[in-house]
Amino acid sequence: MPAEVSVVTERLPKSQVGMTIDVPAEVVDAAYTRVLSRLAARAKIEGFRPGKAPRELVEARLGPLALREEVVETMVPEVVQQALVKESIEPIDNPDVQVLELERGRPAKLKATISVMPEVTLADVGKLEVEPPHSHEVTDELVERRLDDVREPMAEITPVEREVRVGDIAVIDIEVEVDGKIVESETRKATEAEVREGVLLPELVAVLPGTFVDETREAKVSFPADYSEPKLAGKEATIRVAVRGVKEKVLPPLDDELAKSLTNGKQETAEAYRRAVREELEESTRALLKVEREQAVVKSLVDGSTVDVPDSLIDRELASELESLERNVNRQGLKLERYLEYLGKSIDDWMASQRPEAESRLKIDLVLAEFARREGLEPTDEEVARFLEEQAAQDDELKGQVAELKKSATARRYFASRLRRRRVLDRLLEIVGS
Repeated sequence: MPAEVSVVTERLPKSQVGMTIDVPAEVVDAAYTRVLSRLAARAKIEGFRPGKAPRELVEARLGPLALREEVVETMVPEVVQQALVKESIEPIDNPDVQVLELERGRPAKLKATISVMPEVTLADVGKLEVEPPHSHEVTDELVERRLDDVREPMAEITPVEREVRVGDIAVIDIEVEVDGKIVESETRKATEAEVREGVLLPELVAVLPGTFVDETREAKVSFPADYSEPKLAGKEATIRVAVRGVKEKVLPPLDDELAKSLTNGKQETAEAYRRAVREELEESTRALLKVEREQAVVKSLVDGSTVDVPDSLIDRELASELESLERNVNRQGLKLERYLEYLGKSIDDWMASQRPEAESRLKIDLVLAEFARREGLEPTDEEVARFLEEQAAQDDELKGQVAELKKSATARRYFASRLRRRRVLDRLLEIVGS
């Protein structure tokens, strides 16, 4: 451009920058001239060959308001881009621009609001207060429960004439009532279900023990808003269960022969197998304790750090989540609008309900990214490639796709993110532990 614009910036809340841009009159006049030249070259006016009509006539035909709109569309993006470069501002979405003054022969004034990546003020990592992890003692009871789980597929199922007990297989009829009406799609006859949590709803596990054949029990159940069956999502229901039969599960005794069978001969005695199971549980417990400590350290770091997440980033995150939700709903044969209608929500309602969680996730990502930058933990391309190879070697589905994964920018970003996250967690634990 023939002259530079004048820019005054100010910091705004939610990681935004305001720019007041003064545009010299010669820049405005040059924009008018360019627009008229372009329009005249395309104009078809009676009495003139195409593109040969005088600019004055073209301007008269177009009118001052329409001409001004054309100038705005042509000049404003160029001026805003010049101002961004001049002030070294990198926007994360399209600036919101207001034209305050714009008239031929006079300076113009624009007002732009730009969202930028937020500044992160990190907590002092060396002074983080981290709550100790929960105790996860491997008790004899836990070991025996694990041994029961291993033998359960080999259990004998035997009909018994007694009341229902926890762990039994109950033959039941089920009827679900919502708003005074039976939900036919949820009605079941003579279905078998194990009476334990994780199989039946906790409310049913609470009322079924002690029930005899041909007796009926009722339970009030509040279904969550995101329940998989739309007719029950967010509803209060009455579930009636009639017992039609009781079957007992009898586990085979854990002897040396069974221990050999379960371990392909690796453990020759029941006692050796029991010790191996305990060691396996202790190893899992150590891994769980590490994860809990990582989560506690991250929470402490994020809680102690300051970052003003811009609305535009949150909107982008929510749009991505909504697309994912729509794909999942479509796979179930539903339309997104219909699914949300079952939940009693509009898209705006859903967005509003998910917004706090999306903002929280983004804050975590921004804080950890800033920590990685300050600690120099960003992996190189070569390190990402090696990490990708290591991870693929441990995954049967990825073993034959290493070459393709290395060519994919999306895959490289994914593995770079995973490696960066691992380094961040290791470094945080190292600092806090020391």
